[in-house]
Amino acid sequence: MLITPPNLLITDDDVAFRETLRSVFAPRGFNTLTARDGAEALEIVWQQSVHVLLTDMHMPRLDGLETIRRIRERQLILPCILLSAGLDDGLMEKARDLQTFTVLRKPVRFAELTEAVRQALHETYGWNLDGDLDAGEP
Repeated sequence: MLITPPNLLITDDDVAFRETLRSVFAPRGFNTLTARDGAEALEIVWQQSVHVLLTDMHMPRLDGLETIRRIRERQLILPCILLSAGLDDGLMEKARDLQTFTVLRKPVRFAELTEAVRQALHETYGWNLDGDLDAGEP
């Protein structure tokens, strides 16, 4: 069991989607932070501890890949989960090159997303949230 809840940063320009994800993860014990684009997400990452980044691909100012690239430039160990409605081989290759933890297609199922977050926390930090993170629908 974790003493401190994991900090999850949800980055998407769609406020309804951000709030939906917050409503999925906050009751499951996460400290949920939100950003409306990659630039705002980077401000948060530089200022406080973030354990997992969920980011949309297509956003104003900085897209998801550019956000991940800038995080990698600083050599931060931060699992990044990229969400995109328009997945293709080129995007997948760029995401792999940036060591993105995983890429999920929108619309994403909550069970798939919660499982990806669970795996990211386990593989990156050795945290086991099996009892704490219910992968069911909200």
